[in-house]
Amino acid sequence: MVEHLAYTERVGGSSPSPPTSPLGALAGGRAAALAAVLCAAAALAWFLTAPPAAAEQASMTFRSVNFDSNDCGANCPQVVVADGVIEAETPQAFADFARQEAKAPRLPSVIFMNSPGGNVVASMELGAEFRKLRAAVVVAGYASVGTRSGPISGQCLSACVYALMGATRRVAPPESRVGLHRMFLGPTGGGDGLADRAFVGRLAKYAARMGVNPALVWRAESLPPGVLHALTPQEIVRWRLAAVR
Repeated sequence: MVEHLAYTERVGGSSPSPPTSPLGALAGGRAAALAAVLCAAAALAWFLTAPPAAAEQASMTFRSVNFDSNDCGANCPQVVVADGVIEAETPQAFADFARQEAKAPRLPSVIFMNSPGGNVVASMELGAEFRKLRAAVVVAGYASVGTRSGPISGQCLSACVYALMGATRRVAPPESRVGLHRMFLGPTGGGDGLADRAFVGRLAKYAARMGVNPALVWRAESLPPGVLHALTPQEIVRWRLAAVR
């Protein structure tokens, strides 16, 4: 059953684990701020010197933080930090968060996402929420180092990749890690625990709608069970998953 699609893609991945646009209204200064953040990402000037973020093994949470950078100055936006496992309830949690943030005077326009993976169907639904809001997503964590706070290298592994696809702008800095893993059906899925070809085809169509080469999906499903394939910058660009500059 599709609803039981889960994942085995925690780091080391060998066992299964459990139109309104409040974020996307980028007119005027907010559009300039987004451009500044993405340019900074391309230049890698905004990463703090800190250990890579360890993606939380708890359910994904969302919070808004102030982004401070000399590149955008007074136009620096607030950003959303999305950290943790993508579970069945995550898309609704994000939608609720976005509605609440719509009441704030400064609307977040960029999402820093750091995740070890999660439920495949929920990840597609989360990606669809990102697309509705025309959100930009950067694969990164967020931390405080001394007196400074800002993004640090993070990860987007396995099912997280399908959430990333939904963003209208996607950045995967070289410091961060993006990885593929073959899907795994939860204990009630039956059979050999692997997804059937029909569902893989559904994922491939979703990828194509998001502007990503569906060959990425078939590559993930060609991997041996339990193997995590870290994407190279060349693969990320070739499959149109994200910008890596």
